[in-house]
Amino acid sequence: MTRTLNLHNTLTDRVEPLVPESPPEVRMYLCGLTVYSRGHIGNYRTFVAVDLLRRTLLYKGYRVRGVMNITDVDDRIIQLSQQAGQEIDAFTADHIRTFEEDMATLRMQRPEVVPRATRHIPEMIDLISRLIARGHTYAADGSVYFRIGSFPEYGRLSRLDVAGIKAGARVDSDRYDKENARDFVLWKAKRGEPENAQWDAPFGRGRPGWHIECSAMSMKYLGETFDLHCGGVDLVFPHHENEIAQSTCGTGKPFVRHWMHVTHLLVNGETMSKSKGNVYTIPEIVARGYRPEAIRYLLCQTHYRRTMNFTWEGLDHATAALARAHGLWNRLGEARAPGPAPAEAQAAVEKASRAFDEALGDDLNTAEALAAVHGLVTEANTLLGEGRLNREGAELFRRALAAMDEVFAVLVPSVGEDPLAPEERALFDERQAARARRDFRGADQLREKLEALGLLLEDTPSGTRWRRKR
Repeated sequence: MTRTLNLHNTLTDRVEPLVPESPPEVRMYLCGLTVYSRGHIGNYRTFVAVDLLRRTLLYKGYRVRGVMNITDVDDRIIQLSQQAGQEIDAFTADHIRTFEEDMATLRMQRPEVVPRATRHIPEMIDLISRLIARGHTYAADGSVYFRIGSFPEYGRLSRLDVAGIKAGARVDSDRYDKENARDFVLWKAKRGEPENAQWDAPFGRGRPGWHIECSAMSMKYLGETFDLHCGGVDLVFPHHENEIAQSTCGTGKPFVRHWMHVTHLLVNGETMSKSKGNVYTIPEIVARGYRPEAIRYLLCQTHYRRTMNFTWEGLDHATAALARAHGLWNRLGEARAPGPAPAEAQAAVEKASRAFDEALGDDLNTAEALAAVHGLVTEANTLLGEGRLNREGAELFRRALAAMDEVFAVLVPSVGEDPLAPEERALFDERQAARARRDFRGADQLREKLEALGLLLEDTPSGTRWRRKR
């Protein structure tokens, strides 16, 4: 295994080595959820991809100090909490809880720090004060705006042509149209918001703009310059462009060394929208009978810089792929013969492990990494089927699969987990009962049904074995 990780850097638009400032520690920040509703599958496309990056870093021997913010005050939160007749903290508490539930369901590792915006207002006020002192702001209608013309490098991350910017054009909303560069708000003067969405500051009572939140929280916990900033590609402009501008101008130092962005997700080839009825939450997908590990597997399959198409058929394929890996894990316990591991087993494990490591190091090439996983599964199944795998050889395969699972987190079945789907289990058990009562015709019919589902059976003196079709 090598520590090398080549990763696309949005700032340079090149795949280049990730070089942390203080190896082996990597300090990384992820823009988390804005908690005005439950997260959907599009959000988790990004979060799972970044979790896989984090796990890859750990797999390759790095230490990770991760920070993921929770935005718990913005325009939508204020509007929706007022409609619900709730104070902001009460309104966001339920969405924060469900976010944590979904992260656990998808086996995401919790970052070391998960700060909430409303708990870091002093840090935001301090950063705005520094920007004011350095001459990068102006006041208008009681609010404070960042003057993007004061930062000549503005637009470098998003490759935005800002030559024709109209001086003084500004925007007060937290989010605004792509490709429309305008001075953005750092501090919003109170405009009738509830008291729990206002704070006192030297420049007037109000609340922070969205962009200043991530700058203040990331630098508090990771330093004024840190290694890696992650998020969805939709955040490149304006959010991350604005983060760079205000952070660099506030400290006089480079902000982030490496930027990683995850491309968006489609559902059945279409963009997600409530009007199309294709915005799915994790519980809604699970309620359709899919296991959470299949959802995670599907989200990991597509390279993070390629558009992912979420389909139910894709989830079915993910379920079958995981069943093959889980089935092998359980079958490896059948190899009990003593002696050193066969040369074929050693060669297969070395080949698959090397391919897996190289694929991850190549800009997180998850498709190739999973190909290495399933190549390993196929080799092990072949040796088992031919009776050429002993106990030591089986342990080699188990250790290799467990190491790969440090990254994907779904390849090894949980303790007590049934590797067969409910329909498969019911048919398998029914066939076992038919054989016990010597109803061999019925058993043969049930075998055919199982084979149609992709399950191959082998009746042996020690019991019935099964494996997936390759």
